[in-house]
Amino acid sequence: MVEVSKFQAPAQSSYDVVIVGGAMYGSSIAWFTQSNPDFDGSILVLERDPTYEWTSTSHTNSCIRQQFTNEINVRISQFGAEFVKNFRSYMGADDDRVPQPRIQNFGYMYLADNQAFADVLAESQRLQAELGAGTKHMSRTEIADAYPFYNLEDIIAANHNLVDEGYFDGATLFDWWKRSAREQGAEYCTNEVVAMTLNAAGTAVESVTLSTGEVVACGTVINASGPRAVRTSRMAGIEIPVEPRKRYTFIFDAAHPLDRDLPLTIDPTGVHMRTEGQYYLAGCPPDEDPAVDYDDFVQDHSIWEEKVWPVIANRIPQFEQIKLINSWAGHYAFNTLDQNAIIGPHTQVANFIFSNGFSGHGFQQSPAMGRGISELVVYGEYRSLDLSPFGYERIEAGRPFFEKAVI
Repeated sequence: MVEVSKFQAPAQSSYDVVIVGGAMYGSSIAWFTQSNPDFDGSILVLERDPTYEWTSTSHTNSCIRQQFTNEINVRISQFGAEFVKNFRSYMGADDDRVPQPRIQNFGYMYLADNQAFADVLAESQRLQAELGAGTKHMSRTEIADAYPFYNLEDIIAANHNLVDEGYFDGATLFDWWKRSAREQGAEYCTNEVVAMTLNAAGTAVESVTLSTGEVVACGTVINASGPRAVRTSRMAGIEIPVEPRKRYTFIFDAAHPLDRDLPLTIDPTGVHMRTEGQYYLAGCPPDEDPAVDYDDFVQDHSIWEEKVWPVIANRIPQFEQIKLINSWAGHYAFNTLDQNAIIGPHTQVANFIFSNGFSGHGFQQSPAMGRGISELVVYGEYRSLDLSPFGYERIEAGRPFFEKAVI
């Protein structure tokens, strides 16, 4: 899918920071690092697909939520919301070119059809409220009063948050991070890393070798290669539990549209649905969820007919007459250990930094994670949020990071 003939050589033979992957995370890290006045080094961002057509970034549904069950995940998304709402201030308020994205606050609606999950939601709401989130725990009656279009026969409770939770234009963040990082001196190069050379002790990556033959010396290597993360890490002799998993998205029109926004509704079946402009969006994982080939984006149309559409029509009877407008398959960079990010340096190869395995949380977490990794690069430590719970040490120990709210 990538035209190797378009690969190009970098301008230099040595860089302080080499970022492998130039999509959402590579560009977030590049921008946060390059715009830090305490950083005076050089950055090379290597991206194999300059169109970004097949990246997870291009297949995202671009939503943000504070409804997590672990405090650090809540705080990560809170910074994400702050960054989106104050985007022009962060990117340069005096630059008239910079747009101001907003969050479409329809919120996430987690529906519970059993008491055990309702208790989990109630506990989660208490934590989120303590951290300043606007999450409300709702009874069936309260859900029906706010959103009378739901069929709630099997539902006993829900959590919903209308503050800083919903859709945001993540593509704008990505475009401006990339543009601004380049304008400030980061070099983007269309090429692919095919090998890495470690020092004699095996404690640092000394250089990366490109598909076109160049050997580039580096001070730090950052793995931001999305679903291909393990391919990159293996070049340094490192295994990580990240693999591409397909996720399906469907855009549909309704013969009888709802009279208000549809929250991002997580049905007990695992199907989710939400407002998407004048249309609606739905998605789900497949029932059988294996790793797939990196270039496999073939859709399984039976998922719409046999799984998604029946669930949608059952939960919202008004959606019995709908028309599929568009659909696609994208890839999660799926962390098979715990479906949470792997962030920070390797325990032995100290200048190899992970930014991997976001498992569907990537867009909303990209401001906080990009900032955190840039702090590691510039200062050697986290200074804003302590992201060490996502460190590689837990991967090495086989110790999962505990988060119940994974979609």
